[in-house]
Amino acid sequence: MTGHYDVAIIGGGAAGLMCALTAGQRGKRVLVVDHANRVGKKILMSGGGRCNFTNTGTTPANFLSANPHFCKSALARYTPWHFIEMVERHRIAYHEKELGQLFCDISSKLIVKMLVDECHAAGVRIETSCSIERISHGEGENASFRLHTSHGAFAAPALVVASGGLSIPSMGASGFGYELARQFGHAVLPTRAGLVPLTLSGKHQERLADLSGVALPVTASCNGQSFSNFMLVTHRGISGPSILQISSYWQPGDDLRLDLLPGRDALEALQQWQHERPAAELKTVLGEVMPKRFAQRLCEVWLPNRPIKQFNLPQLREIADVLSNWPLVASGSEGYRTAEVTLGGVDTDELSSSTMQSRRVPGLYFIGEVVDVTGWLGGYNFQWAWASGHAAGMAV
Repeated sequence: MTGHYDVAIIGGGAAGLMCALTAGQRGKRVLVVDHANRVGKKILMSGGGRCNFTNTGTTPANFLSANPHFCKSALARYTPWHFIEMVERHRIAYHEKELGQLFCDISSKLIVKMLVDECHAAGVRIETSCSIERISHGEGENASFRLHTSHGAFAAPALVVASGGLSIPSMGASGFGYELARQFGHAVLPTRAGLVPLTLSGKHQERLADLSGVALPVTASCNGQSFSNFMLVTHRGISGPSILQISSYWQPGDDLRLDLLPGRDALEALQQWQHERPAAELKTVLGEVMPKRFAQRLCEVWLPNRPIKQFNLPQLREIADVLSNWPLVASGSEGYRTAEVTLGGVDTDELSSSTMQSRRVPGLYFIGEVVDVTGWLGGYNFQWAWASGHAAGMAV
């Protein structure tokens, strides 16, 4: 089987499908190849099967990249409201969960179906279970990219790499896009797992291991960034939204601090308790504002436990400092196995921010997670996929 197309897209995930339908609607002959047996696998599993498909509060500040300005152009030209318009046109019911996060009411399958239906309406050809053996590129102005695949050979003057990152290898993630970038002379910045649970070891793990399943609101801070949300204690360490968020800014050896009374002045609270309930023990009053088992463990390991009237002001200050600035020594992360995204990737210095086209090889484009742009938790990575896919789809 062979064929000639205007544009070939590697990867049938969020960015690839968005690029395909956008280019197809412009009358381009589009081919999408994906090695998986169906497209949109990561979309299907996202948001617990409900797909957190965008965030209405998206700004460039919600993304990590070696060049924080790179994402601005694409995000400005394809906003959450553009995607919501398509969702509403397909009559997909959705709701806002918190902080601008939009989820499907019923199932993430509806988002995949919408994207595939739009592709089919635009005449896009989608080849699944199609593995790429090699890619070659001819010489000269109008040279085509040739894809040698398990389904035959295909050629196109434009090639879009939307193959994703390394996160969740069980879904078929691989470093293919990075290898391809290097093949064409592009720099790839070091990659690591992002939006990922952190692991504890040694005494740090022993102190918390039996509290697995306990959750509490915290503000997690590291390297000048802070996120307020829930933390969940796990068998191997810590997880929950606040920890997943801060994990993208944390690396082994970095100082990680948790405010265990977020939104409260710890010293004021302690003084108030001392005034109102002088005979109550510290673990008792703390057990009323956080899970009892967690408060008890704090008072076994990190804090002295006695009736609160027995503490003088310097001692209350010390306790307040622990509560608002609790040091947590993480040893590592759960890695790509459970990470939601991959940090790093194709260096944006060699890409056009308005079209996603390579500055080295005309006709070559990189979009989505394979690029060194990584969003926060909460729908931002999907919005980058839609925006970067749309930018390339309008340019090919």
